[in-house]
Amino acid sequence: MLNFLPSIDRYILRLTLVPMLGVFALAASLLMLDKMLRLFDFVAVEGGPVAVVFKMLGALIPEYASLAIPLGLLLGVLLAFRKLATTSELDTLRAVGLSYNRLLRMPYIITLLLVAVNVALVFYIQPVSRYYYEQMEYELRSGALGASIKVGEFTTLADRMALRIEESEDDGRRLIGIFARVANARGQVLSISAREGAFLATRDNPDTIILRLTEGTIIQDTGMEEGGQTPRVLSFSRHDLPIDLPAIEQFRARGDATREYILPELLSIGWSGDAAPRERDASVASFNFRLVEIVMMFLMPLLAVALAIPPKRSTSALGVFVSIVMVVAYHKINQYGEDVAALGRLDPILALWVPFAIFAALILWMYYRVAYVPGGQAIGALETGFAKLSKQVARLFARRRPRGNPAAPDLAAPNLSAAE
Repeated sequence: MLNFLPSIDRYILRLTLVPMLGVFALAASLLMLDKMLRLFDFVAVEGGPVAVVFKMLGALIPEYASLAIPLGLLLGVLLAFRKLATTSELDTLRAVGLSYNRLLRMPYIITLLLVAVNVALVFYIQPVSRYYYEQMEYELRSGALGASIKVGEFTTLADRMALRIEESEDDGRRLIGIFARVANARGQVLSISAREGAFLATRDNPDTIILRLTEGTIIQDTGMEEGGQTPRVLSFSRHDLPIDLPAIEQFRARGDATREYILPELLSIGWSGDAAPRERDASVASFNFRLVEIVMMFLMPLLAVALAIPPKRSTSALGVFVSIVMVVAYHKINQYGEDVAALGRLDPILALWVPFAIFAALILWMYYRVAYVPGGQAIGALETGFAKLSKQVARLFARRRPRGNPAAPDLAAPNLSAAE
């Protein structure tokens, strides 16, 4: 299928894709696992169904993908060129006249495709999915997802009913040990206990459900005990108790936070004279933050090559560590710049594009050192210091011979033949 590509491009594509997809899957999985634990705890506290956890995680996939894609691109290209360098294939390619710029042709084709995907994620899919996540969280808190009645606790419904359920089986279809206390406007109180029960929906009125009780007792308190009347007791084999569902306030419209705006909305608010100054500053800051994160992806292959080439006769992986630190630190600086610009304290150009210019100049200098300076190293000083530190650490943990013990004699003595 890729026969139209030169063999060297197909080879670099194969070397890049495997680690890139692996890093992408690993980074996204780690981010989602951390969030999954917190969501399970949150849903358990709210008493919601387990399926909601996976729906909420699905809504967060675009947000995590927009973070994992640049990291996967960087490490994919870095590990590919590091393999070429450590196996001396890079020296062979350079010897036959292939420059670094030529070798980066396929990584930049991959970069263009990933940039297009990230633009769709950051400017369109991620804001909508984030709103969907917030909506599910709100519905879970309010009880719209069936999480308002908790097993083993008293739950108040419609301000006139207190309900307690001892056990729940069959995903809530069978309720065991039910106690309900219902009051009406005339002061009469019904205390109902039943062995089993189940909730049934009504077709005529979706705001009312039926709690069908089986084998129980009803104690009616008329509120007139001072007149000599005693509470009435009634046993039943089946009793239907209508329950008015509490009114759930409709969730807010999308756009409570600037991260929920898609690209046209950001542009219309940020450059509109009718918008409030604070909202306008937040929209402009969010637009510039998303844009600068995307533009930085074009420099990822250059940074990867600059940090992938270890010193000669060395297999140091310090460049991998430095690359991750640089990208994460730059992302955090951008987040801080967005927050400051959203408050109107600093212009987005200064808060976001000046750090980008500094970081881009550093990457271009590092790439120039590797690609155009003979024997040049982007982090040569760090590599030297790291090598010395590694030797010192290895010397500390090396097994030392106790003092006063002579060295063991060499048992393999040479064969001496007598001279004739």
